[in-house]
Amino acid sequence: MAQAVEAPAGTMAEGPTSHTQNQVNRLTAPQLRLLHRGLDPKRVGKDNKNHAHMEAWDIKRYLLRVFGFAGYDTENRELALVREIEIPGQSSTAPSRWTVVYRAQVRLTVKDVNGRELGHWDGEAVGDSYNQPKIGDAHDMAMKTAASQALKRAATNLGDQFGLSLYNNGSPAPVVGFSAAHPPTEWEKAAEPLPEPNDPPVQPEQDATAGADDESPSPGASDQPAESLRASAAPSEHLTKLLRQVADCWNSNNLLIFNQIGEDGAQHGVLDETFTDKRGAVTTLRTVLDSRIAEIQAALGGDTERSAA
Repeated sequence: MAQAVEAPAGTMAEGPTSHTQNQVNRLTAPQLRLLHRGLDPKRVGKDNKNHAHMEAWDIKRYLLRVFGFAGYDTENRELALVREIEIPGQSSTAPSRWTVVYRAQVRLTVKDVNGRELGHWDGEAVGDSYNQPKIGDAHDMAMKTAASQALKRAATNLGDQFGLSLYNNGSPAPVVGFSAAHPPTEWEKAAEPLPEPNDPPVQPEQDATAGADDESPSPGASDQPAESLRASAAPSEHLTKLLRQVADCWNSNNLLIFNQIGEDGAQHGVLDETFTDKRGAVTTLRTVLDSRIAEIQAALGGDTERSAA
């Protein structure tokens, strides 16, 4: 029977092994220099609750900048339908509208320059699309919103360049600053200062502001075209969403829809947020809703309930 041979004492500590070599300097000096920077304020926007946030496409851009092409992977660990709500039309000719909610869990894996995994993190989020005229668009928007939010939450584990500092009251100032695993002597003198990317202010993804099929107002409706409600200035994300809903519903005489949009706007604090429409007029969601509701009431020839918002 073969006997196991015990390694001489101390041999496991003699010199660096292939394993220990793989654990040294897993991040390059230029990568560490970039990760230690403060967050560029031009990359920060405001969400529908006036909280600082970052766009998912910008997070992907910086994953590419830090880790390189094919330097990171994302995996949808879960993408589950939470709720699908059909809102029936108010007449036989009025189509149904759809509200859809999804839950997502996304795993973000990053690699070193040799393709070895450095680490992975999971992020979870729920995304919705509200009162959409097409069921396919409702599902598409809700899925993408949930997955994008989950990715952003996973990415905060990589520090300030990926939004960690925004948890500090929305500040772009770095909160990490120093890592004992990567002291400044490891990267400050080993890497020349990197050129600051001269990026323009980050804008929302196109899907966040793209509306459904355009419609023209029916005869007798307001002379303010529905298309003009798709704001040309840069309103908050939630206001943009509600303006899109108003434009999509413009031909409807259903007061309930406009009242619900007004209540949503009041709840999220955007009812009196000003924006510039495509005709160059400065207005608010409240003004637009009040005008349309008044027209519907006049057309119906009776007193009807107005928004309490």
